[in-house]
Amino acid sequence: MDEVRLQKYLAECGVASRRGAEAMIAEGRVSVNGRVITEMGTKVGPKDTVSVDGKPVKVERNKIYIMINKPVGVLSSASDDRGRQCVVDLVEGVSERLYPVGRLDYDTSGLLLLTNDGAFTQKMTHPSFEIWKTYEAVVKGEPNEGNIKRFSEGLVLDDGPTLPALLTVIGHKGNNAIVEVRIREGRNRQVRRMLEAIRHPVLKLKRVGFGPLELDPDLKPGAWRYLRDKEIEKLL
Repeated sequence: MDEVRLQKYLAECGVASRRGAEAMIAEGRVSVNGRVITEMGTKVGPKDTVSVDGKPVKVERNKIYIMINKPVGVLSSASDDRGRQCVVDLVEGVSERLYPVGRLDYDTSGLLLLTNDGAFTQKMTHPSFEIWKTYEAVVKGEPNEGNIKRFSEGLVLDDGPTLPALLTVIGHKGNNAIVEVRIREGRNRQVRRMLEAIRHPVLKLKRVGFGPLELDPDLKPGAWRYLRDKEIEKLL
């Protein structure tokens, strides 16, 4: 390979999106030939050894794409310095180094993709692609038509206005509602914060769709399977 910027190389390795790789560099988690790098302009070539958190990474030729049903209480990350269980720990028998495509909160379950394909991760997570994510939530109380309309127009959160989103009441659980939420952004705890903003806090949250994919009903929490070729084609 020719020399490329370090953040691009990390993305091609599947470590994270390019923006996520830049954050890793800024945090001092990346080294080249044993030297910690924090400058964004650094370039690397075929003879350089790049490590993240002390572990060497390289561009994988065998591309892996996995759907997993993430349980509550598992981190959406490849590793954790506090020794907590991570979603990649649930995947056994795969030798390639995998990374999550985006994130789900610690207390959120459901559909998460894992891969070693950095270009795929970049496309699935970059805001410009606006991929719809679908969630089912149990919320306190029941949203009214006014709240549903506010969702469709976008809400103002503490980090700025959201894109228009979709909120639908699909059932009831006692005095609480079961709702479907569809968003095309990926901000931190966005669904929870949006529902809190209309005063219907989340009691339980699960992601059931990512773009054209739906969570496989045969996948129990913690179970996974490879994506089918047709599913990958639809995503791309």
